[in-house]
Formats: sequence, C-alpha cells, structure tokens
Amino acid sequence: MGFKIAIGSDHAAFEVKERIKKRLAELGHEVEDFTKVKDGMGDYPDVAHPVAAAVAAGTYDRAVLLCGTGLGMSYAANRHPGIRASLCLTVEYAKLARGHNDANILVMPGRVSPVDPHGKILEAWLDAPFSGDERHRRRIWNIDHPEGK
Repeated sequence: MGFKIAIGSDHAAFEVKERIKKRLAELGHEVEDFTKVKDGMGDYPDVAHPVAAAVAAGTYDRAVLLCGTGLGMSYAANRHPGIRASLCLTVEYAKLARGHNDANILVMPGRVSPVDPHGKILEAWLDAPFSGDERHRRRIWNIDHPEGK
C-alpha cells in the first residue's frame, strides 16, 4: 500500500518534479501536485507553505518539495510545527533523515545536481523506516518544542 504524497516545485525544479511525480505513481503512491508555475515562473514559498500545512494537518502522509537548490523549500516548509523537511543530496542523507528524524518532507534540488540520482534518493527516503529509538523521539520532541521541556 502506498503513501498519500503531496509534491510541489518552483519553476527551477519543474522538470525534475515531473520525473519524481511519475516515479511516485509507478511505485503505487497517490500523488497530488501543488505546483503553481505560471508563465515560466513560480515562487517556492507559494508551494512550500500549503504543502507543509497539509502534511502537518495529516491530509498527506509525506511530501516531496523541489526548488533550484532545495534550500528555499526547506526553509519555508520547516516554519510549520510538526514538519521535518530534510534537504537530501545523497541516499545516506535520505536514510538518516527518515531513520533518525522521521522526516515527513523530502526536499531535493532541481538545478544543483545531488551526489546520488534523484530517484535513488527518493526511493531510499520512501523505504527507510523511522527507528523509533527513544533518543531520536526525544530529539524530535525538542525540535518541535524549542521553548523547552
């Protein structure tokens, strides 16, 4: 059974997003595209905020966001409580983002080439379980509660 996944990009990562969206569907996931590109332009916050809000609300299990570097999408998405958007450039980053931080949004660059191919990073992130280890749960709680215990 697949995940319900939100996806979105700005104009800089539109083509990579289309390939990722196709791959997600091939893997059996339900995908909704939040991309808003008009006349060849689209700003990453206009996509990142509604995607992150939808994941935080539980409407989607996970999300994938892409922009030129991946940085803008990760900055915007991580403004939302309960979101752990991880910019992943390698398969190892993707596995650790899920295993240690239960990352619920994968962020990848569209213009900057990651070390590993986008598809391998995506599949590693989808397949890696959260470890559930108490120290990782404690750290996630601390991320979500910056005011302290």
